[in-house]
This record gives sequence, C-alpha cells and structure tokens, in this order.
Amino acid sequence: MTDGTVTSIWTHELPFGRHAELRRVKYESGLEMLRMVLREGRRITIVELDGDAALALAGEMADWAATCANEPD
Repeated sequence: MTDGTVTSIWTHELPFGRHAELRRVKYESGLEMLRMVLREGRRITIVELDGDAALALAGEMADWAATCANEPD
C-alpha cells in the first residue's frame, strides 16, 4: 500500500490500555481517506474510510453515546 501524504489529526488513550488515532491520508491520485489506527497491546488494526463511511460511523457512534448519556447509573 502506498501511503501518500499522512497527517495525524487526533489521538486518544482508550480504556484498558488501548490507543486510537485518526490520520488523514491523501494519495497522489487525489483520493482522500480517513485512516483509523487502533492499538491494543501488540495488535494493530488499521481501517480506511471514505467520507460517506466516516459520516455513517460518526452518526452511529453519536447515537450510541447519546443513549448512554441518558441511561441512569
């Protein structure tokens, strides 16, 4: 896989020692993708999303977070 130009745009430490990073990737062809890098110990998972997939995932995550915020403790 040719990486093109990669720019880190967000990093966050997650529960249980996990780590997440979002990177903007711009390929020489002009294609832009959002790369999610998830780290858990030595395991690394990389997922690239186009704009539509990123919006859909963001919406699902926001919906889930909103329901959790409304649940009693």
